[in-house]
Amino acid sequence: MKAARRLFHEHGDAVQMPEVARAAGVGVGTVYRHFPSRQALIAAVADQRFGEIAEYARTTCLPEPGRGLMLYLRHVGEVLAADQRLSAVIEATLGATAPRGEARAQLEEVVSSLIARDQAAGAVRADLTVGDVYMLVGGLSATIRVGSGDWGRFIELAFDGLRSRGPR
Repeated sequence: MKAARRLFHEHGDAVQMPEVARAAGVGVGTVYRHFPSRQALIAAVADQRFGEIAEYARTTCLPEPGRGLMLYLRHVGEVLAADQRLSAVIEATLGATAPRGEARAQLEEVVSSLIARDQAAGAVRADLTVGDVYMLVGGLSATIRVGSGDWGRFIELAFDGLRSRGPR
C-alpha cells in the first residue's frame, strides 16, 4: 500500500495496478490477491489516510482541551493540501473523499471526543456537532481543491464561528 500511496501522490489517477506491483517489487497477481480491484486498493489507501488522521487526533489533539478541534482542522488542512492528487484519485474512484465504514466510525468517535473536551473547556459552542465538523472539512477540502483562497484563513474564520460566546 505504501508504494501505491506514493505513486498516487506523484502521478495521480493515471496509476494502474501493474505500476503499483513494479513499485512494490511484487508481481501483479500479488497485488490483486490483496486488493481484488483498483477501487479496493484506493479504498484501502483512503482508509489508511483516515486512520492516520484519527490517530493524530487521538494522540495530539485530545490532550489539548480547548485547542483540540482547531489542531485537528489544521492537521486535516495540512494533509489535504500536501496530497491533493491522492484526494483527487479517491474522489474520482470512490465518488467522494469522505470516510466510509470503520474509518468513518473511528473519525466520528474521536471528533465527538474533541468536541466534548473543547465544549467542557468553554472553547466551542454548545450546539456544535460531528456533522458540523464534517461540513467544515468539506468546505476546507473544496477551498484546497479549487485553490479559492488561503485554507488556513478559512479555518480561522470558520473556527471563530465555532467559539463559545457564553450564555445567549
